[in-house]
Amino acid sequence: MDRTKPAKETVSRVTQFPAAQPEPAIVHFAGRLAFETDCSDVYDSLSREVSDFVLLDVRGNSSYQQSHLPGALSLPHAEITADRMADWPDNTLFVVYCAGPHCNGADKAALALSRLRRPVKLMIGGITGWADEGFPFASGSQPGSVNNRPRQVSNEGSLR
Repeated sequence: MDRTKPAKETVSRVTQFPAAQPEPAIVHFAGRLAFETDCSDVYDSLSREVSDFVLLDVRGNSSYQQSHLPGALSLPHAEITADRMADWPDNTLFVVYCAGPHCNGADKAALALSRLRRPVKLMIGGITGWADEGFPFASGSQPGSVNNRPRQVSNEGSLR
């Protein structure tokens, strides 16, 4: 009976594939940041009232009414059309979110906006990520605000 211990592995699953060289890593990570933002960056912008994007909750209207990110407008992904988007200038950046990592509604919205030649970023984490960060929510039909100064929506769907 051989009681020798198996040889200890010298390469972990982490290092079995070497890390990328700096130049391709820069291209990769800068590329990801061109497509995505996160809950913390969105919250920071909203709390400082930096309005250089439109935040869209792309879930259904009933989900929006129950709970949404303060400052978000409700526009379900299936309702994103050229006519609906005509309310905003062509260079408006849209940040889209849905329920969370288990939901592809934000991906569908980002694809629809991209097909309309609109700038878009997906907020990774969605509602789940927002809740995990402990950030506040709004409810009802109005966007609300992280600073408790309500924002109203005009009939055309733009913030006032």
